[in-house]
Amino acid sequence: MATFLVEGGNSLKGTLEPQGAKNEALQVICAVLLTAEDVTIENVPEISDVLKLVEILKGLGVQVERLQKGVYRFNAAKVNVGHLKTETYAKQASSLRGSVMIIGPLLARFGQGFIPQPGGDKIGRRRMDTHFTGLQNLGAKFHFDAQNKWYSVEAKKLKGAYMLLEEASVTGTANIVMAAVLAEGTTTIYNAACEPYLQQLCKMLVSMGARISGIGSNLLTVNGVGLLKGCSHRILPDMIEVGSFIGLAAMTASEITIKNVGMEHLGIIPASFRRLGIRLEQNNDDLVVKDTQHYEIENYIDGSIMTISDAPWPGLTPDLLSVFLVVATQAKGSVLIHQKMFESRLFFVDKIIDMGAQIILCDPHRATVIGLNREHCLRGTKMTSPDIRAGIALLIAALSAKGKSTINNIEQIDRGYENIETRLKQIGAKITRI
Repeated sequence: MATFLVEGGNSLKGTLEPQGAKNEALQVICAVLLTAEDVTIENVPEISDVLKLVEILKGLGVQVERLQKGVYRFNAAKVNVGHLKTETYAKQASSLRGSVMIIGPLLARFGQGFIPQPGGDKIGRRRMDTHFTGLQNLGAKFHFDAQNKWYSVEAKKLKGAYMLLEEASVTGTANIVMAAVLAEGTTTIYNAACEPYLQQLCKMLVSMGARISGIGSNLLTVNGVGLLKGCSHRILPDMIEVGSFIGLAAMTASEITIKNVGMEHLGIIPASFRRLGIRLEQNNDDLVVKDTQHYEIENYIDGSIMTISDAPWPGLTPDLLSVFLVVATQAKGSVLIHQKMFESRLFFVDKIIDMGAQIILCDPHRATVIGLNREHCLRGTKMTSPDIRAGIALLIAALSAKGKSTINNIEQIDRGYENIETRLKQIGAKITRI
């Protein structure tokens, strides 16, 4: 188990550039299974979760060539579906929740798919119902082996259908769309997720010959085609990294320029940070964070305490709520952080309280933060990262704290952030991996 040693309390200065979006990468890499032709993907983040998925595809017989850093060419002409029933595959796929998105493409192209019960972050229940109910609507037969914890689907021929999703699941929508593009007839998906990642997947599929309308809305119409071709695709900048870097600048009272952020795809993330009083300047596609020595949380018009909560796109992504919570600890004012989607994602709060923050954990979903207005610094402590997003929030807190901190289980952070300590050292952070 690797550890970060962090010496906090230092102001940072310089330029950071976000990696490619992890959540998009997992979707579009699964989509290469839909064609026998070459697919080239650029701006691939070389983080552990993405590299795990690449290894899973290699095991299935997909030819993978790393053309240069972040640029990969895939060819799935010879897929060994039998590999799905091997112990090697079971071990790899169970450690990566995103691997569930190979089910849709395999079902569409080969008529079957298998996946062990996925692992991933310890952030509470994350149901699989949307995935399999959607595939069943297309005519697939679903089986769950409760003893061995295996999911399987099969279908001789998928047929388009109308469906109203119970929840706007991003990965569930992705799985259904990837299955529907090769189904016979028309598929209508209402209450579809419409996050930029999903939009990018749909645009990539269209470039491969799929017929999809309603991209960017919650009503997708997919007219099935008989065959998809190869394509080239570039992954967007990671909005979660952009938000993390904004939070880092605020907490450490630093001036940081974030390059090539993909402004048109950030949604309400910049506006939400501004509600905490953080000043952001846009310069073309760059964001400059400065004058963060003092920032004050807004109240609602009637003077009541503001709530920051997650919601499906175009609402605020749940992946950034841990960063917002940490940033609020040094603001002037108070805010209620409401994590609606996952009941265990706020359980890192006790570690921030140990550092001197004033936070009331109301229940598994809500925490009230009373800002310290920099009158009291957080203090260094020993912590363990429970998941990717809490991990980066703990790292931000440690970099702002007075004294030294240790963060264990940083493999969780590595799953979402590429070479994070190297990049932060370049702007003045004192951080060591041991």
